[in-house]
Amino acid sequence: MANLAGGGMPDLTKKSDKLPIVIYPDPGLRIRCAPVAKFDDALTMLVRRMIAVMHEAEGVGLAAPQVGVPIRLFVCNATGKPEDDRVFVNPVLSEFEGAATADEGCLSIPGVTVAVRRAERCVIAGVDALGQPISSSAGGLLARCWQHEVDHLDGRLIVDRMSEADAIANRKKMRELEAKFKRRK
Repeated sequence: MANLAGGGMPDLTKKSDKLPIVIYPDPGLRIRCAPVAKFDDALTMLVRRMIAVMHEAEGVGLAAPQVGVPIRLFVCNATGKPEDDRVFVNPVLSEFEGAATADEGCLSIPGVTVAVRRAERCVIAGVDALGQPISSSAGGLLARCWQHEVDHLDGRLIVDRMSEADAIANRKKMRELEAKFKRRK
């Protein structure tokens, strides 16, 4: 985890400061993230690096705790087109409509897929990387992505939503991830 004692950001200007994706069961994925209070060049650099990591990993979203920074920030892009990159700081979801179950994966839990029931539509409000208020509503994949990433900011993972069938189907991969984590310690 990046050290944010005193509310500071890690120095992301150094090329040696990589943003590797934090992999399950790292306890950093279980932290309820702190709100962002400082909007500065370090935050802008973090957002740029997170967008690059998300694209490199071919993900549709990436939350700050997934790169070891426990703050309420995520980036997303449901289309893969650079002009559709979005950042949400201190996001709040509301106005949930409908419900649908779909398979979800997670960059922090590679190889694991879970059938997750989520709202079909929702509204998101927060601020952008400059601290300017933003609000949007969406359905489908984008609404699902927002809900998935906000779960990360609250320390919740798709594995917390596993049915018994999902647990059985993913048992081998989950054990592999846990064993690999123990070896890294």
